[in-house]
Amino acid sequence: MAGSKRERKREGKGASSGVERALIELHGVTKTFESEAGVFHALRGVDLVVEPGEFVAVIGKSGSGKSTLINMIAGIDRPTTGEVWVAGTGVHQLREGKLAAWRGKALGIVFQFFQLLPTLTVIENVMLPMDFCKTYPTRERAARAMALLETVDLADQAHKLPSAISGGQQQRAAIARSLANDPPILRADEPTGNLDSRTAEDVERLFDDLVAGGKTILVVTHDEDLAARVARTLVIADGQIVEQRRRGVPTTADPSPVPAAVGADAAPA
Repeated sequence: MAGSKRERKREGKGASSGVERALIELHGVTKTFESEAGVFHALRGVDLVVEPGEFVAVIGKSGSGKSTLINMIAGIDRPTTGEVWVAGTGVHQLREGKLAAWRGKALGIVFQFFQLLPTLTVIENVMLPMDFCKTYPTRERAARAMALLETVDLADQAHKLPSAISGGQQQRAAIARSLANDPPILRADEPTGNLDSRTAEDVERLFDDLVAGGKTILVVTHDEDLAARVARTLVIADGQIVEQRRRGVPTTADPSPVPAAVGADAAPA
C-alpha cells in the first residue's frame, strides 16, 4: 500500500508523472460508526476498482454496507481509514467546503424517492445543478435541460411541477438532472425500488443506453432484473465484498483477474 500512496502523491503534481488511474479506486476502506450499543463496522478493508464505462451493481442484505460503499464514492460518507479516488481526485482528502462543488461535477446522484424540488418545474429541477456549479453559460442552460429531458422522453412534461407527473416520470426527470453537468459517473441507490415493474423496465433501459454512451453507473439494488443487466455484480456481506459475478461468466470459472477484491486484512464479522 505504501507504494500506491507514493504514486498518488506523484500524480497529484501533474500528468507528467505518467501514472494511470482507474476511474474509481478504493484502497483499504473501513467505516465505523459509534453508538450507545458500541462500534458498528459498516465497511471492513474494502478494495475496489471500477473502470470507465462499467455498469456495476452492489447487492446485499440490509445493513451489509452496500449503501455506505457507494456513499464513499460520492463523498457522502468519509472513510474511517483508507483511500477513495474518483476521476483522479482523492475524495477522502477533500474538505467539506469543496465536496459539494466537486460532487456536482464529478457524479450524478439518483435517489429512490426522486428528491425533486416540489416548487420548481421539471426543467427548473434539471437546470439546478448547472446553476449551482455554473458549468454552462446561463443562456444555454434551459436548452441543455430540454435536450436532456428529450433524452429521457420527458420534454412534453418540462413545465409541469413534479406533483403533476407520475413516479416513473419523476425518476426519469431525476436521471436527467443527474446528467446536467455531464458527470462521468452515475451513483444510484435503489433507483427502481419505488416503481412498478413496467416503469422500472423503462428506467433500466435508460441506464443501458447511458452505459452504451460511455457513462459509468454504480447502482445499489434489490431488483433482480436490474442486477441481471449489469456487467458486474458485487455481493456485500458484513462490510466486505465477498463475491463478484460477471454477466455470462460463472463466478467460479472466471480466469481473468478481477479488479475489485475483498480486503485481505478485513476484521472478522
